[in-house]
Amino acid sequence: MVLKASKRGDRVVSIYNYRKWTTFDARLPTTPFDSMKKIVFTVIVFLISLQGFSKDEIKKSGNKGKFYLYWGWNRATYSNSDINFSGNNYNFTLDNVIAKDRQSPVDLGLYLNPATVTIPQVNYRLGYFFKEIYSLSIGVDHMKYVVVQDQVVNINGSINESGTEYDGVYQNEPIAIKANFLMFEHTDGLNYINLSLRRHDNIYSLKRIGLKHGSINTILGVGSGILLPRTNTTLLKNERYDEFHLSGFGLDLTCGVNITLGKWFFIQSELKGGFIDMPDIRTTQYSSDKAKQYFGFVQANIIVGASFRLTAEKE
Repeated sequence: MVLKASKRGDRVVSIYNYRKWTTFDARLPTTPFDSMKKIVFTVIVFLISLQGFSKDEIKKSGNKGKFYLYWGWNRATYSNSDINFSGNNYNFTLDNVIAKDRQSPVDLGLYLNPATVTIPQVNYRLGYFFKEIYSLSIGVDHMKYVVVQDQVVNINGSINESGTEYDGVYQNEPIAIKANFLMFEHTDGLNYINLSLRRHDNIYSLKRIGLKHGSINTILGVGSGILLPRTNTTLLKNERYDEFHLSGFGLDLTCGVNITLGKWFFIQSELKGGFIDMPDIRTTQYSSDKAKQYFGFVQANIIVGASFRLTAEKE
């Protein structure tokens, strides 16, 4: 029995059983991105429900006027994306392209060495509490986006006079993404530079278990920013290109749990989901060669940080 289906997700597929075509409703596995979307939505709803328990703690938080700074690491998953490539002698679109992140193996020498701390997928952020429960922050999400090699996708468009076997006109034809055709990665950073408005709710004081200072807090936020990727691309016979370029914008929602220990140190976990649109991606040394794409993303982040004041705290 041979499965004949081209698209991913839950859908009706056809099976050829060597005698006749049979159509039935098959629930095929969803992508990791689809699963993460459901998790983020569930966590956001849960954290919103917890905010009712925080009202008695707002006056005790003492957050207003504080700054916070954090550093952490992320794993990311992406929705499939249609990617258009255009230049003087080509204009084609690859449909439903699969991409993954590329987190570095855990190695303290790599993760904590000042000379190499930006090689892994990292997040860093500086924020300010302008209200007891609201902060405004700026940060960088250093994700990595790697198109999976050797996958087969559909191509539409044309390639002319490239000096390769890929010259031709294509209309919804399958093509394998081989190294001599395309390598496409935002691996020196997808680099989502964003502003975020966040609400922080103290849901439990650690004084209740005997600690002098500390609390458990929920976080909900909304953000927007720009994409400044350093895109590593090899396309057809062009030389590899790898330079920073302002390529688009993003929107995001964040939810998280913060555990503050003592007056200033905290650890934090976050789930962050959003949308990225990049209509102006540089792909070669020639400015006329560009790519464009949009996709969704979900991050899972582990963070350590500190909150502090620039002036002495009033007793």
